[in-house]
Amino acid sequence: MKKLVLLIYMCCLTASLHAGQPFRVMFYNVENLFDTQHDEGKNDYEFLPDKPKAWTYARYQDKLNKIAKVIIATSKENVPDLVGLCEVENDRCLTDLTEHSPLCEAGYRYVMTESRDERGIDVALLYQRSTFKFIDKEIIQIPLGIVNLPPTRDILHVVGQVLSGDTLDVFVCHMPSRAGGEEKSKPYRRLTSQILRAKADSVMNIRHHPNVLIMGDFNDYPKDEAIYKILEAKKPKLFIKSRKLYNLMDRRKEGTYRYRGEWGVLDQLIVSGYLLTGHAVRTRYENAQILRYPFLLEEDDRYGGEIPSRTYLGKKYHGGYSDHLPVCIDFEINY
Repeated sequence: MKKLVLLIYMCCLTASLHAGQPFRVMFYNVENLFDTQHDEGKNDYEFLPDKPKAWTYARYQDKLNKIAKVIIATSKENVPDLVGLCEVENDRCLTDLTEHSPLCEAGYRYVMTESRDERGIDVALLYQRSTFKFIDKEIIQIPLGIVNLPPTRDILHVVGQVLSGDTLDVFVCHMPSRAGGEEKSKPYRRLTSQILRAKADSVMNIRHHPNVLIMGDFNDYPKDEAIYKILEAKKPKLFIKSRKLYNLMDRRKEGTYRYRGEWGVLDQLIVSGYLLTGHAVRTRYENAQILRYPFLLEEDDRYGGEIPSRTYLGKKYHGGYSDHLPVCIDFEINY
């Protein structure tokens, strides 16, 4: 009997040693997180206190608190290990978010781009040092002059090590907008996706364990050319190739953005096949989700149903969160 009890104890101990450590990642387009000061060379004038939108410090602080609330709401026992953000104006905004908002106790560190985008908005990655050891970052610029459109946001590539000792390559994107019309702006998103695809392929070819995660606002839907044909990122099927990209937002019934009464998925979570095939760092299609917290939504008076609660409606201050819903994905790390 004692031998049986000892055997059961050893089995439980072994199982606990190999239990998966949860690792949560979220992405959020925060819709114009601007401070109240002018940045030289940037067209940020609409977000100043003396302009028609009257973007005051009190409104700015409320915006920071709301973003912090969303991130904290995405927690289980702990805040998310990684948080990708887009539409952030500058380093000052991230310092205020991580040090002077309800997130101040979370201990986040961050890296961000400083793009040539005319409005000055950038992408960033917050990370927990206890679960993601920062190794390096790369800023991937989109060359000007190839398409006759204004400068766009850089792509942020962050390299880090997770608790298993494996390397995780994270790309954070905010693809060119549809301003001026979808067809006119499509070549710019096509070009940006080509550059992203080449960089992701390069990483997957040199890594023995190609753990690649791409997240961002693509300003395209999963079936659009830039994602479906250029990145070739589609919903995973039965047979997974480790060095191919898979879009975990493809075929979602709900959306992250609502346009004229129609929901669509503009915010994507894309992973390398290696992350889906059961290695030390792994996830599943079912582990990705669109976060539809009730406080992020309000009634759509024009088209019916619900719509994300925005900070501004035109030039009128509305006091909401963002025009996008966040997305989230859970990984399991075995070590």
